[in-house]
Amino acid sequence: MWEQALLGAVLAPTDAALGKTAMTSPRVPALVRQGLNVESGLNDGMVLPFFVLFLAGIPDTSSAQEGTAGVFWRALVLSTALGVLAGGGGGRLLAAAQARGWVSREWAQLFVPAVAAGSYTSAVVVDGSGFIAAWVAGFSFGFALRRFPAAGRPTLDLEGPDPLAEFSENLGGLLASLSLLVFGAVLLGPTLENLSWPIVGYAVLSLTVVRMLPVALALAGSGMRPPTVAYIGWFGPRGLASVVLGLLVLEEHVHGVQLLGSVVAVTVGLSVLLHGVSAVARRPLRPLA
Repeated sequence: MWEQALLGAVLAPTDAALGKTAMTSPRVPALVRQGLNVESGLNDGMVLPFFVLFLAGIPDTSSAQEGTAGVFWRALVLSTALGVLAGGGGGRLLAAAQARGWVSREWAQLFVPAVAAGSYTSAVVVDGSGFIAAWVAGFSFGFALRRFPAAGRPTLDLEGPDPLAEFSENLGGLLASLSLLVFGAVLLGPTLENLSWPIVGYAVLSLTVVRMLPVALALAGSGMRPPTVAYIGWFGPRGLASVVLGLLVLEEHVHGVQLLGSVVAVTVGLSVLLHGVSAVARRPLRPLA
């Protein structure tokens, strides 16, 4: 049961990098683009607490040896606190430096990945979750910049590109592309040599029924037209987040993780292919009935 729950948690997040085409296409309504963008930004962080708790429920894993209580305090409470401190403190420092003219726009862009790296490292040092800390730090960092805007710097524009995050976004896109390249060359290749119908069948179900049915239920009563609901439900690509979580599971070397890793690899590979060729709507969507 815990292994099945862990598999569901690993394959739950959607990938913003694979969804960038749909999120920038003028044929896709702004309401749909923003919804997919928010989902891809939130769901990987929201699934992390469930991931670490499910991992603690599997015998012989490092999380199980520490115990559920230890995982809860270190991975959830302590890592969240460190993320708040790193992100909030970093945002305040950057706002103060910009107000005094101590940092240029070019160097300020480097501060964003530095905060992410600092929060991740601080959580890893205390055996917490670096991913949760970095995710929370992003929220705290953005809140601090909005709460304490520097003189002469415009507040963050949610509708347009943020100059401060431009470098981080481009760097993230490059690293995501390299990660998918390594994934296809190192992980997916050996998995394809030992395919079975149950693995392929679940990968197809994960991208269709398991994804689209909950989305349709969540959007019931929203007033959206069925084609729009179907597009949102279909366009949930699995990518880097699932690969990273799957690798964390494979590092445990416990019984059953090889099968779990194969399912994750096939699902992500199939998602990259199918969502890549169907990202842009063939005709403009009308979101509301």
